[in-house]
Amino acid sequence: MQKTFVIFKPDAMQQHRVGTVLSRFEAAGFDVIGCKMAQLSSAVLREHYAHVADKPFYPEIEAFMRSGPVIMIGLRGADVVQKVRDLLGPTDSRKAAKGTIRGDFGTDMMKNMVHASDSVENGQAELARFFKPDELFG
Repeated sequence: MQKTFVIFKPDAMQQHRVGTVLSRFEAAGFDVIGCKMAQLSSAVLREHYAHVADKPFYPEIEAFMRSGPVIMIGLRGADVVQKVRDLLGPTDSRKAAKGTIRGDFGTDMMKNMVHASDSVENGQAELARFFKPDELFG
């Protein structure tokens, strides 16, 4: 059983889509193993987005991700990393097929409802970044 990390971004929160998206994950058979709400700090965001923190567009990402609270969850299931990414569709919501989360609810590259880990290794690192060991159950 794999584990992965998901952030419901500020647009998901503002559009009241968290329950709808979470129900898709649960319908796919994944277990929620952790859940919490937070306002992410600049320092945490810079660490999380370290792979693009030196890009000219990074300040826009940080501003968006700090524009409101987010909900973070840990999920567990068979092949959960790839299956969650398949449910989401491509990062650019404009290219995502209807029936995917981003295709149904996202509006562009950044406002795409959800961040999800892109590998098992990143899932482990991101879960460790955002959750203490005693905040994960499973």
